[in-house]
Amino acid sequence: MSNEAAVVHVHRDDEGSKMGMWLFLFTELLLFGGMFILYASYRFMYPDNFKVAAMRLDTLIGAVNTILLLTSSLTVVLAIVALRRNQKTFSLYMLGFTVVAGGAFLVNKYFEWSAKIHHGIYPKGPEMANLSDGENVFYGLYYVMTGLHALHIIVGLAFIIFMMVFIARGKQTGDNCQKLENAGLYWHLVDIIWIFLFPLFYLIH
Repeated sequence: MSNEAAVVHVHRDDEGSKMGMWLFLFTELLLFGGMFILYASYRFMYPDNFKVAAMRLDTLIGAVNTILLLTSSLTVVLAIVALRRNQKTFSLYMLGFTVVAGGAFLVNKYFEWSAKIHHGIYPKGPEMANLSDGENVFYGLYYVMTGLHALHIIVGLAFIIFMMVFIARGKQTGDNCQKLENAGLYWHLVDIIWIFLFPLFYLIH
């Protein structure tokens, strides 16, 4: 009985993978969409209190974080395009920049939160008793929504770092970059959510 070399065919369902990611992103949009509706309802109830509370936030830090995320979205796109062209090194550089930008966003958010906490402005904080009900609601929503967004940033960064490892090891190539594209879709969602959070909390006075 002759030995025949076994030919292994690796089945890839790129369309299924992409559809799964879009369904996951849709559930994320539902989650934040519900929070945006809650925010709008309370803002309608406490318009003046929300304006006063928003003036305590650092608009400059919010603007810098917006620029960081928008730039990082661009570098993710450039990384995907580069990998499709088999420009592995350039793709890794672009993803590295994305990780740095995302990390800088988290550092800025840490300092912003630290300043508020230092002044007693946090749920059940000593300063909250001196604020109106509307201001308390505003800061409660601020911590929950920006905190949940920061958690999504951390997950997105982990996703991208894993992709960098796969690319470096040759497991993600120009002919097989669906996972990187999914990571890019997730990162774009994170950016889009922030584009709504930034004006709602920092700009509308």
